[in-house]
Amino acid sequence: MAIGPSKQSPISTPQAMAHKRSRPNLAIIIVPVVLMAITFLFWYQTWFGGRLSNQEMAGYLADTSVPHKTQHALAQMADRITRGDESAKQWYPQLLALARSPQPQFRLTAAWVMGQDNRSAGFCAALRELLKDPEPAVRLNAALALVRFADATGEPELRQGLQPYTLRATQAGTVKFLMKKGDAVSPSSVVARIKSASGVSEDVSAPFVGEIKDLMLPDGASVNRGAALVVLSPGMQQAWESLRGLYFVGKAEDVGEIEAFVRNTPQLPDRVKQQAQITAQAMRTRRPLQPPALAADAPGLATR
Repeated sequence: MAIGPSKQSPISTPQAMAHKRSRPNLAIIIVPVVLMAITFLFWYQTWFGGRLSNQEMAGYLADTSVPHKTQHALAQMADRITRGDESAKQWYPQLLALARSPQPQFRLTAAWVMGQDNRSAGFCAALRELLKDPEPAVRLNAALALVRFADATGEPELRQGLQPYTLRATQAGTVKFLMKKGDAVSPSSVVARIKSASGVSEDVSAPFVGEIKDLMLPDGASVNRGAALVVLSPGMQQAWESLRGLYFVGKAEDVGEIEAFVRNTPQLPDRVKQQAQITAQAMRTRRPLQPPALAADAPGLATR
């Protein structure tokens, strides 16, 4: 029986092979295009630079079901205030409502936005209330915003912004650490997980950008609610902003805290070291407090 090519597996001729190579593989073209489109749509949906209409502003500030849209509107409001756009005042009631939101991120951003208008007595009163917030990042943003009002009420929070922060157990149970000493953390980074005797797990998250300075317990330890778990070092942006606020409202008797921060922080960036120096000098020779100019580089943590 002759042996030859079967019908199921024909042998390609040189011409057929050349033709096959010349046809583009559509998957190679389509997949990158689709990925680029998805990336663009994600960027477009989360980018805060797009100009919002008044109708969109009102809608996003009232309906907080899509958080990034509300954040976008808050960022746009801050921009309008700094440009002296009086139309921003129509949304001040919504801004004050967001300062009382159960969502920490809205309270955090609302504090930053209120700091852009240091002529509003209502904002000043709301910021003082936010100094009692359970979230340290919200309290710090409120303290920074109050500096713009020439209000030193938040000065203790600004000093706290230079100190290590202790994360504590949210319930009793067995702790499992998900990060280790020296790891960088960002807001909402899950640092540890606690499993109760009934099997319910709760995450313990970082409240701000920083670094894990120390773990207070071994992995698998039994803890009570409120037990110290992790010590966090403040992030350099937070420290820098705190120092800038203290430049205006810091007290002479607290200069030692600035010096201790510099001494105990290895590899301090130059700009933070320089800010610490001029802040300490200003605190030693405290002048009468004056409202700082509402400039782009005025104190206030960026939240966009």
